Amino acid sequence: MPNHYHLVLFINKSQIDNLTDLEVIERWRKIYKGPDIIQRFIAGEKLSKEYHELIAQIVGSWRNRLEYISWFMRPLNEPISRRSNIEDNCTGHFWEGRFKSQALLDEQALLTCMAYLGLNSIRAKMVETPEFSEYTSIKQRIDEDQMVRELQPKKVKKELC
Repeated sequence: MPNHYHLVLFINKSQIDNLTDLEVIERWRKIYKGPDIIQRFIAGEKLSKEYHELIAQIVGSWRNRLEYISWFMRPLNEPISRRSNIEDNCTGHFWEGRFKSQALLDEQALLTCMAYLGLNSIRAKMVETPEFSEYTSIKQRIDEDQMVRELQPKKVKKELC
């Protein structure tokens, strides 16, 4: 949509809980640099017991943040906001407010939500069919399905003489 976007997220708490400390650090550092002590830990520097306790606290905090949508949305929205403000030659809040979220607690809720999202640009009269709804997962799935069909060998009818 030209003025907002929708995401469907799945937070796998058990997977997050089973990550090793190094895996948590690797995931967190894909977005954030992290404090110097983490850099030293990653570099394999020999550290005191106190530093290892501090690292455990930091990693515990990061592990908790991996479960929260707010910590996901922040690095996603911030660059969009900055770029848009530069393009519009303005400053201030780009987003009208905090993001909205709705828990999808069963398969029916997920299906209803996905149908809503897939048909959103049609309801807004931006396109007539899902095949033309740019930047949507339904268009991506349609395009991928079309590519698969085009790559499948064509069945040739053998004519008997």
